[in-house]
Amino acid sequence: MYAVITGASKGIGKAIAIELAKRHYNLVLVARSADLLNQVKKEIQTNHPVAIETLGLDLSSHDAASKLLAFCESKHLKVSVLVNNAGYGLSGKIDKYSLDDNSNMVQLNVLTLTQITQVFLPILEKNSPSYLLNVASTAAYQAIPNLAIYSATKAFVLSFSRALHHELKPRNISVTCVSPGGTNTDFSHRAEISEKALKAGEKVNMSPEDVAKIGVDALFTKKAEVVTGILNKIGAFGAWLMPKFISEKIAGSIYE
Repeated sequence: MYAVITGASKGIGKAIAIELAKRHYNLVLVARSADLLNQVKKEIQTNHPVAIETLGLDLSSHDAASKLLAFCESKHLKVSVLVNNAGYGLSGKIDKYSLDDNSNMVQLNVLTLTQITQVFLPILEKNSPSYLLNVASTAAYQAIPNLAIYSATKAFVLSFSRALHHELKPRNISVTCVSPGGTNTDFSHRAEISEKALKAGEKVNMSPEDVAKIGVDALFTKKAEVVTGILNKIGAFGAWLMPKFISEKIAGSIYE
């Protein structure tokens, strides 16, 4: 059986691919950079005897889901695990970025994830028991000023995943949402996170490998939702418990 992982060229996506290879899954690695994917392929196959297909694809394009499906179908791959990991954030006031920049973020984080999920359902059902892992964020648990669109997209991922966990259970497809907090990836660089926010999180950041193991373990134990790390769990619970205007003010001040 194959596992499809989006955003697999680095960070959490790469770590999830390695974790699944350890469990003897063949892999379909998808990301924008074909060169990086081929490097990851060589690295994984050095240590794990699994078959790996790579697809260089701009996942923020409107036809990304159909292209990914066509690629898997053309190679007659039996997919039983789907990992929607690709995504990114932009920090700052909403009009700091162009309309296209913000729209592309919504396209990737929300629409592409939704479309890939839907088009792969027939394959997952055919090859059941199957597993779907969506990567959200601790930002899903509250509105975050100066990270407004990103936190809203991740709230969608969390809500969507929890609903699908119930909806797809009768079809023998288990759905899990993993919500990492600060992780040592290049997310902060692309998101243009401030030095203040970076310093606030540097002591509690997790490694991509730890996040991947927690997420994959939760996937195969069929949990609906998991927040990585005890401090992130406390933070998510605190955001729920605290009056919204207070938690939003605190979160917004971090990302100013």
